[in-house]
Amino acid sequence: MDPNFPPKSALTSPPPVSPQEKRRKRLIGAVIAVLAMIGLAVLAWRLTHQPAGGPGAAGAPGAAGRGASGPAAAGPGAGGRGGRGAPATTVGVATAEQADIPIHIDALGTVVAAATATVRPQVSGVLQKIQFTEGQLVKAGQVLATVDPRPFEMALLQARGQRQRDEAQLESARLTLSRFRTLLEQDSIARQEVDTQAALVKQLEGTVMTDRAAEGIAQLNLGYTQVRAPIAGRVGLRTVDIGNLVGGNDANGIAVITQLAPIDVEFAVPQDQVPALQGRIAQDAKLPATALDRTRSDALATGSFIALDNQVDVQTGTVRAKARFANTDNKLFPSQFVNLRLQLDVIEDAVVVPVTALRHGANGDFVYVLDAKERTVSQRAVTRGQATVDRVQIKTGLKVGEQVITEGADRLRDGAKVTLPGDRPAGARGGQGGAGAGQGEGRRQREGAQQ
Repeated sequence: MDPNFPPKSALTSPPPVSPQEKRRKRLIGAVIAVLAMIGLAVLAWRLTHQPAGGPGAAGAPGAAGRGASGPAAAGPGAGGRGGRGAPATTVGVATAEQADIPIHIDALGTVVAAATATVRPQVSGVLQKIQFTEGQLVKAGQVLATVDPRPFEMALLQARGQRQRDEAQLESARLTLSRFRTLLEQDSIARQEVDTQAALVKQLEGTVMTDRAAEGIAQLNLGYTQVRAPIAGRVGLRTVDIGNLVGGNDANGIAVITQLAPIDVEFAVPQDQVPALQGRIAQDAKLPATALDRTRSDALATGSFIALDNQVDVQTGTVRAKARFANTDNKLFPSQFVNLRLQLDVIEDAVVVPVTALRHGANGDFVYVLDAKERTVSQRAVTRGQATVDRVQIKTGLKVGEQVITEGADRLRDGAKVTLPGDRPAGARGGQGGAGAGQGEGRRQREGAQQ
């Protein structure tokens, strides 16, 4: 081997790179990276700021060469939502009508008895008889129970005997006074004796009057041994049995009677609606009230407003009120919760539309009015009034008979084209005929080529 020949390692190793060359390569790489980032940014901007409809959309250069059936046939503004050139939107319509709008106050109410009474005996004694059935409807004054009357019968006899004895003494004293007065006229007796006898007569008259009062009390106590219903209504569960000692101080009494017909419903009126209610009360208006069930689907009873409380509840901001119902069918029960609807007034001959026709914008309420001939809609500002569950009053801006959009209005603009559910698409039959004619013409051309 030639000693001057370079070694194998010297043949495979790359030549050394200077520091200047390394800096130059890094600079070139950085410039390329920056240019690539700029290109990506430009591409992203063009994609995000491309006009609606994309390349070749209506109005774009070169779009007309695609023929009338291409996107250019849509005309300017085809990409706008609900614009004049946009495809017609299928909508639902309704006609403004003239109707009466009732003004209601809806509240949660509690059924309360018009009167409740605890049946207690007015004298103490042993309960001898029970003359009612639990849950029975009773009349005022009906005998419900009997307390042992024998002690009170004896007391009455005693008072009567005392009265008769004192009456006999009074009669004797009156006769004596009459004789004394005769003797005084004959000047046969002293005037002092006459005056003393006259005083005795007056004393006995007072005694007899006291005896008569005692006899009356004894008679009343004997009558109280029959416990009578103080009011008409339904008797509750019995709280005491026969043989027990009862009296007027018993807390539970014998039973409780609840008056069910008529019956009341207490409810709360918001303080903002109190002035309107007071105005109707000042007019002596009869305000109808309806008691509804929990789901508000069934009317339990109808009645009228009767009273308004005299102060506002500071915790709830409401005023308590009361309505009365005849309740002849006993559908209302004490402590039952019901939905109460009080009718304050009725707006007659109001212009009403469905609630879904009323729209809300930055400038206020509006509706879309349909031009039935042109099949276009126009936005019209209106003023709303009272509303029910499904209809709303339009005070100004709309006339009876005009048609408004109730469905699909969120896809519309002023002047937009619309179609109704019963309309036939324009050109549907002509398009089908054109397609058939084209197919026939193509068939004839193929037959001629074969010949």
